[in-house]
Amino acid sequence: MNKISLMKPNSQYNVRSISFPARSHPTTLRIEEEINKLRSLEGVSSSTVSTVLSGLAELYACMGDLLSLPLTQQGLSQQYHEKWVNELLDGTLRYLDICGNTRDSVLLTKESVRELQSVLRRSMAGERSIEDNVRDYTCSRKNMKKEIAKSMALLKQMENGIGEQSPPLEQSHHLSVLVRVLGEASLITISTLRSLLLFLSPSLLKPKGTKWLLISKLVRKGIVLGEVRDDMNELQSAKVAVGNLTFPNASEDIEAEKIESALEKLEALDGVFEDFEDGLELLFRICNT
Repeated sequence: MNKISLMKPNSQYNVRSISFPARSHPTTLRIEEEINKLRSLEGVSSSTVSTVLSGLAELYACMGDLLSLPLTQQGLSQQYHEKWVNELLDGTLRYLDICGNTRDSVLLTKESVRELQSVLRRSMAGERSIEDNVRDYTCSRKNMKKEIAKSMALLKQMENGIGEQSPPLEQSHHLSVLVRVLGEASLITISTLRSLLLFLSPSLLKPKGTKWLLISKLVRKGIVLGEVRDDMNELQSAKVAVGNLTFPNASEDIEAEKIESALEKLEALDGVFEDFEDGLELLFRICNT
């Protein structure tokens, strides 16, 4: 199973536990607990990404409670805090865009996965060919990668701008804690969303070396088939298994094995997409309230 790092902030941001003063509001202490839980995850698999998304949703639910407190509302209503509040709202809208776009991409790709599964099952009974649906699946993957690249660029832009935000003037104790909470939450949100996007597009982590170009050429010539390795995640495994379907083989037994392998990998991927979609939908809904 491929693992990816949850926390990869710029060097200027230290990975650490946070601790707020004991006299902080109970909601702030809950947020501290949620942030430290998320920060403790050094590496994640597909199943843990889903757990992390749920944890992020819980974090934002706690932050919503904190922002709704009369003490918070009173502090933020001051005119000299207007610029900071606007920057806060702008950041939330960007997170919503990334969550929404990623959720939509996952949904579309999941639909193509299920359609391909259905076609493969029928093809085993000799009902129809699979070429068109394999092309549709590949196309949906390419479209998802394009959206992911856009979201990655937006995350990078947001990360670079964190240190440039204008802190509120004349901070009370409560407001100073709020500023710190939101800063930590922004960093953990960026890291979590980056981990999800890298899982969905692992090629962003891998340079295109000559070794892989050579293997690709051999595969196209039908000399070798792609091999599913233990270090691949569900998305990579499905890609290899589906890719093998495009290379005809004289043996019916081998063709049947390739279809069975593709069905197995696609079923695993479908489960991953289902979990990701649920997590993103929950996060999107909470951030949008």
